[in-house]
Amino acid sequence: MKYRLRSLRMLLACLLFCAGIATAARGDAARDLTQVGSNITVGPGQEVGEATCFGCSIRVRGRVAGDVTAFGGSIVVEDEGQIGGDATTFAGSIRLGKEVKVRGDVTVFGGRIQRDPAAAISGDLTTMGGPGWMIVIVLAPFIIFGLFVALIVWVIRRVLRPSVPATA
Repeated sequence: MKYRLRSLRMLLACLLFCAGIATAARGDAARDLTQVGSNITVGPGQEVGEATCFGCSIRVRGRVAGDVTAFGGSIVVEDEGQIGGDATTFAGSIRLGKEVKVRGDVTVFGGRIQRDPAAAISGDLTTMGGPGWMIVIVLAPFIIFGLFVALIVWVIRRVLRPSVPATA
């Protein structure tokens, strides 16, 4: 009976701990925007935590407190829009209009960047433009995997090859 009561207390303590961690980790999740295949627009006067988009684009005219990330889409920041974190796009472009502010880094993989001279970037600007980088990024793991499989096949064939006696 003592063991069962102790186990029940331990289970209750673990559940309360996990619930506390989940609540703390959620933070401003209510203000975060995540979309798949549907564009995100942050309008003037609107503020969100973070914006993440898969297969769509993000347009910022208001304020994003955190990061803005687009996979397979573009990021457009205009009309004095502000990004408090980083702006990153994979297989898309970034356009920074007049008097916009990005407090973090701006990174473009497989796309282009258009930047107005009045746009302010506090962090680094990194661009790996053009589709060539996307081919390298996507194909490199497949090539490495193929070479690894070829090595394994070669080793197995070498080990299983019947030995031939030497003729004199």
